Amino acid sequence: MAQQAGVSVINTELVLEGGCIEVDGHGTAIITESCVLNDNRNPGMAKAQFEDLLMPLLGLEKIIWLPGVRGQDITDGHTDFYARFARPGVVLAGYEPDPAYADHDITKQHIAMLNSAIDAQGNSLDVVVLEAPSTIRPAYETSDFAAGYGGFYVCNGAVIMQEFGDAAADNAVQAALQQVFPDRDIVAINIDGIAAGGGSIHCATQQEPSIGS
Repeated sequence: MAQQAGVSVINTELVLEGGCIEVDGHGTAIITESCVLNDNRNPGMAKAQFEDLLMPLLGLEKIIWLPGVRGQDITDGHTDFYARFARPGVVLAGYEPDPAYADHDITKQHIAMLNSAIDAQGNSLDVVVLEAPSTIRPAYETSDFAAGYGGFYVCNGAVIMQEFGDAAADNAVQAALQQVFPDRDIVAINIDGIAAGGGSIHCATQQEPSIGS
């Protein structure tokens, strides 16, 4: 991909996955501590050390840190399950409404933190909440099932989102995405097979910007 795009490859010893970093393209990133500041990825690394290594690589001026949840799922709380930029200044944040689930408290905390956060440009964020489904189809239900809407994929002319068979939640999220992506088609598809493994559409894809963009 780098050769085709005519760009150089930059190497790092940091251990990361695409889902653990969310950037706005204007110097701001959102990252969960539970994922990247974890001994199973970057053992013994302090937050300041991580920032010093990562920020120059991605042209970042500010990282908004969310706590995430370590050890609850196979990703240790990937950022893209909890928060995604729609564009600079607009963040889509996942919310688990059921107090019986472990993500309930942490998603409330994340939303509060994002509502008080400032980006690299000194602007506050417009936070749009995506409420998780209350039910999913039973065929693929597992303890790792990722029943959240943050893993959408932005492609040419469209946004591909997951739907879980909870009509009220699916439709509400589709409407919210249409509001923040007014010039794109919002296409909902069943991704239960991917979600059963703890993943999403965003986990199984990798966008590549046009050369020169």
